[in-house]
Amino acid sequence: MSNRTASLRFGGVVVGFLSSIKRSFSSTFTFFRDSWNELKKVRWPNRKELTSYTIVVLVTVTFVTIYFAILDYGITKLLRLIFD
Repeated sequence: MSNRTASLRFGGVVVGFLSSIKRSFSSTFTFFRDSWNELKKVRWPNRKELTSYTIVVLVTVTFVTIYFAILDYGITKLLRLIFD
């Protein structure tokens, strides 16, 4: 392979690589621009709704935590009865 052919191939690889980086950055910026435009369309909850939703989440998490704690305790007692 001649020196000129090798440099042309190397140049083609570099141009291809730089082109893929440009596409990558372009698509990344497009993604963030589109995301920002979608966020502008969102109807955000007011303070009363946000407080209500937060309370619902906290109560639900508390009940699920208590449920699994009781279930874990029961399974532990049952296994100790069986294996001890």
